[in-house]
Amino acid sequence: MKAHLRYYVKNTVHDRYVIELSIFEVGVSSKYPDGIKYGLICKDLKTGDYVLLDNHHPKGPHMHINKREFAYEYVDDEKLIDDFQMIVLKELGVKL
Repeated sequence: MKAHLRYYVKNTVHDRYVIELSIFEVGVSSKYPDGIKYGLICKDLKTGDYVLLDNHHPKGPHMHINKREFAYEYVDDEKLIDDFQMIVLKELGVKL
């Protein structure tokens, strides 16, 4: 199956934070058992701090908060975006 873009936004917030969110439908496979491939990032241009949620193979769903990495459980697109916004607020102090 060819990747189908489900959601995309790229923006700058407060002239300091760059956000880019992309969610693709890729079809169910051993690499993507949910049939979804995503990458959501918010980077502070002033400090270099960032939050990233992605699910590339072979790691599967996980998040990066600067150099730390944690497991993440993907449920659906709406929860993914909500979780991302909550983590960005907590870690970077910016409301998206």
